[in-house]
Amino acid sequence: MKIRLCEGLLYVTATIEYHGKQLQLRKVLLDTGSVGTLFAIDKLLMLGLEYEPDDRVHRIRGVGGVEFVFTKRLDRLSLDELAVSNFEIEVGAMDYGFEIDGIIGIDFLLEVGAMINLATLELKSASP
Repeated sequence: MKIRLCEGLLYVTATIEYHGKQLQLRKVLLDTGSVGTLFAIDKLLMLGLEYEPDDRVHRIRGVGGVEFVFTKRLDRLSLDELAVSNFEIEVGAMDYGFEIDGIIGIDFLLEVGAMINLATLELKSASP
C-alpha cells in the first residue's frame, strides 16, 4: 500500500467493515506513536456504528490533548492486504484542529506484522 505524505504526516486509506456495511476512509493517519487505533464518530455513523450503553468508555491522552472515547469491535479493518478481523477500535470526536478520519495505531500495525518503508513510502506485511 502506498503511504501519502502530507504536511509532514503519513496517511493511508482504511476500509472498515461493520455489521455487513463497508466504508473506505482516505484521511487516516499512520501513527506508530499511538497505542490504539481511533476513528472519528461522525464518519462511522454512516455504518450505523454509534455509542451503546454497554460500550466501554475511557479517557485517552495524546498530542491533541485529552479525549473521552468508547470502544467497538469491527468485523474487519484493512489497509489493502493488511487486515484484521474482529478488531477493537476506539471511537471519538477527534477534534484536533485539522480534518482527519482516523488514526492507525501500533496495535493494528503489530497485529498485521506491518513493515513501513519510508524510502519508498510503502506499507506492507513483513511476512513474505
